[in-house]
Amino acid sequence: MYKTALRNAKIVNEGQITEGDVLIIDDRIERVGRFDEEVDKEIDLRGDYLIPGVIDDQVHFREPGMTHKACIASESKAALAGGVTSFMEMPNTKPPALSQEKLEEKYQIAARSSFTNYSFFMGVSNDNYEEVMRTDAETVCGLKIFMGSSTGNMLVDDEHQLSRIFRDTPMLIATHCEDEETVRQNTRFFQDIYGDQIPFELHPDIRSRQACYLSSSFAISLAKKHQTRLHILHITTAEEVRLFDHATPLKDKKITSEVCVHHLTYDSEDYKEKGGLIKCNPAIKRPHDRQALWEGLLNDQLDIIATDHAPHTAAEKDNPYLKCPSGLPLVQHTLVQMMEHRKAGKISLPGLVHKMSHAPAVCFNIQDRGFIREGYKADLVQISEKQPWTVDTSNILYKCGWSPMEGKRFHSKVIRTFINGNLSYDQGQFSEQLAGQRLLFNNRN
Repeated sequence: MYKTALRNAKIVNEGQITEGDVLIIDDRIERVGRFDEEVDKEIDLRGDYLIPGVIDDQVHFREPGMTHKACIASESKAALAGGVTSFMEMPNTKPPALSQEKLEEKYQIAARSSFTNYSFFMGVSNDNYEEVMRTDAETVCGLKIFMGSSTGNMLVDDEHQLSRIFRDTPMLIATHCEDEETVRQNTRFFQDIYGDQIPFELHPDIRSRQACYLSSSFAISLAKKHQTRLHILHITTAEEVRLFDHATPLKDKKITSEVCVHHLTYDSEDYKEKGGLIKCNPAIKRPHDRQALWEGLLNDQLDIIATDHAPHTAAEKDNPYLKCPSGLPLVQHTLVQMMEHRKAGKISLPGLVHKMSHAPAVCFNIQDRGFIREGYKADLVQISEKQPWTVDTSNILYKCGWSPMEGKRFHSKVIRTFINGNLSYDQGQFSEQLAGQRLLFNNRN
């Protein structure tokens, strides 16, 4: 039995900031508050904030099949340094996770290489219904349906298959919602005008608000018809925000939503400077959409903040529009970027912690994580406002080696990250012990 005392913390948890200590025994929180007890290790946080680890419900770590871009080891290490203690990874790898066998292979990779806690979505295609129905809701975070194009055989556009999955699964369904035919029509329209040299500024017109709204509203109609547990990822438009309920408590919601850090941070004006670096699907849209996302986040129409971390190499990104892949790396910088928004007065610190730690745990029924509570797993992050720093290539940990935030000065810094009670990241140093565990879910049928 190993005891660690975290002293002199400003504990941010469940809507409050309190000064106190936290006692960790092995992998769990034993006590929160002042205590006088002999311990094996004592760490003075010197008045820094202590928050429950960030839970990112949408990442693409590219393994297997695309490890020239990223891998579970490299990206979970970056996540650890950024205060993200748990991730849920998407199935559009090569090969995609469309069978229980391929899904389990990803869990095995994570078990031997992940720096943080992990879960993987089971993928849905037009023809893998039987495999989908075999998914264990207590050990897998959910099903992922791409209702828009994706890597490999993962676009689900068969309405019969969609209806069957929505009707029959007891699990949470997470969806990427963009109407594929609308996107194709828009692409052809602008190709006729610009050929291969479509300006990046037109990305929000190609991956348009109409494409997003058509698909999101269709997914919601299916969920309401079949009483499905639906979670729509990366909402980007003002019209979509209005689709979601703000009055029902999160724990009672059947239909929930996510907004991503980059959609809260950038808008269409930023394509002029950053171009393909911020090309992502669904697209970063207009300034009034970003404002609507903030309003929806603060009034609980949008439930969770995530990253959709999706790295590509710098060479891949340095291409004209049609050949430039969509996605950007964010998982190392998500927490500090949201702390900048907090500094700007856009969100409170307890509100930030709610949307990044508490709400994902509640939304996905994650077992014993997401809060600083006695008996819960000790996934904890010390974050300081006393050590400003600037993003540059020397401190970017993504395997791709770049960030759209390069050159940005942050006023907050992750100092330490604990994974299941293990001090896994300490002021730039990483523990040799991989402490990540497979997430479990309170989803017994």
